[in-house]
Amino acid sequence: MEFGLLELLTLAGALALFIHGMKLLSEGLQKTAGARMRRVLDTMTRNPVRGVLTGFSTTAIVQYSSVTIVMVVSFVNAGLLSLRQSIPVIMGANIGTTLKSLLFVWVGFASLKLTVVALPILGVAFPLLFLKGGRIKAATEVLLGMALLFLGLDLLKENVPHFSADALSFLHDLADNGALSVLLFVLIGAVLAIAVQSSSVALALTMAMCQSGTIGYEMAAAIVLGENIGTTLTANIAALVANAWGKRAARAHLLFNVIGVGWALLLFGPYLRGIDLLVQAATGASPYTAPTAVLWALTFLHISFNLINTLLLINFVPTIEKLVTRMVPSRGEVDEEYRLEYIEDPMMPLSPELSLLEARKEVLKFGRLTQRMHGMLRDLLIEKDAGERTRLLERIAKYEDITDRIEVEVSKYLTKTGAEARNEEMSERVRALLAIIGDLERVGDILFQMSKSVERKSDERLWFSPEQRQSLLEMMILVDRAFEVMLENLGADDERVKLDAAMEAEQRINQLRDQLRRAHLKSVESGDHNIKSGMVYNDLFSSCEKVGDHLINVSEALAGEV
Repeated sequence: MEFGLLELLTLAGALALFIHGMKLLSEGLQKTAGARMRRVLDTMTRNPVRGVLTGFSTTAIVQYSSVTIVMVVSFVNAGLLSLRQSIPVIMGANIGTTLKSLLFVWVGFASLKLTVVALPILGVAFPLLFLKGGRIKAATEVLLGMALLFLGLDLLKENVPHFSADALSFLHDLADNGALSVLLFVLIGAVLAIAVQSSSVALALTMAMCQSGTIGYEMAAAIVLGENIGTTLTANIAALVANAWGKRAARAHLLFNVIGVGWALLLFGPYLRGIDLLVQAATGASPYTAPTAVLWALTFLHISFNLINTLLLINFVPTIEKLVTRMVPSRGEVDEEYRLEYIEDPMMPLSPELSLLEARKEVLKFGRLTQRMHGMLRDLLIEKDAGERTRLLERIAKYEDITDRIEVEVSKYLTKTGAEARNEEMSERVRALLAIIGDLERVGDILFQMSKSVERKSDERLWFSPEQRQSLLEMMILVDRAFEVMLENLGADDERVKLDAAMEAEQRINQLRDQLRRAHLKSVESGDHNIKSGMVYNDLFSSCEKVGDHLINVSEALAGEV
């Protein structure tokens, strides 16, 4: 057949419609899932089996395994999920993405004309476009996405070129080289998945080529195996800006699929014959001779590959963890634990709902980091060894620099997310998170300045009385309690924010501050303490109260009182 520029653009348009429909469907499902999806994601850390189920169910909801895995990479990067806990979730995400292959073969490649299904769905969605409300808009997106996905799939089937036997002779020549041919088509599959950035889209294209007679069963099976490798590129691109742990999680996805393709290639002949027997039992036709049977064979191959691979490797999670740790060595303490640059997928941006979910987790990590700075400051106050004091001062200074970078990176990400927000509620959540990271960055600044005051006291050989030192420690205990309440609120749903507990912690800090100020003024009047040390003492307990002010601001922002 003749295949020129117009036909190429038509095929590209069909592919664009298919991808846009899948993206719209995914975003609509994410929004309708809402808090339920958050609770599912919170179960990631229980055990390997639960991790697999979580990865499976999350991917079933968001309809993109890459979205789930990119989120996992970001959680590992932020320290909210360990590398070992993340690997089963990735395995489950690979299984979850196979559900779409059943949809494709049941509906997309049946004899039913897809426009007969898609147009009525569009008819149902049409009046909903004029209604308001977040739930209605999300449901409308689901319907529109489903209709566009079906239309795109129908156009793909119609516009994939039907080449003649002579035109396909070069493929048959490539297929006559035994194992080399299989490896070549695995490479073609990987490149195809990289090009469209979705294993499901690549699988749909492969099925369309099979139905048109462009490629046969064995070549198509090799392409499907290669697509499982190519789809890992998304997470590895996202991990380029991650720390060592985030990169390791992305490499675990790659290693898992490469190992799977390895055993599948070693057993390629027997594996395909086993799929052949299964298809014959189900449909009565063999994929070696019937193009329609190839569609079912590829579906069973796609599902069985990920199921078997998970069953084989689920007990080797610690081994995979060790391998990827060797693949991505640490570059030092900061890379291992403290670097918190936000991850987003440049090839496939998350919906605003998922972006806010990740940003909330990142802000929670930010809060924990500032609490850790406060702990270092408390240690600095009581430390007597000069070398250890120097080390603590350096760590606090390093943390203060990190808080500045986090504030800049998360602000950029939230600003971008806010521009994509489709309702006032989401815009308010973005504004609240922007206010929170500003308060947390200010907390880091105050703690750093307090460390410089302690350093100045040491350099000038000033001394606190036992009563002053004990008072400061009591104040820091109260501030640490305020940190705990703030972090609990950051980790809870908005409707479960404990503002009363935050207010109580703030009031206790204010009361102790007033008490210490009165006692300090009396001591200055009586001349009981050194003036210079008294100034440092006053600066420290006053700064603790300022930290408390910013911590209560965080809880108020979460409660909607920005």
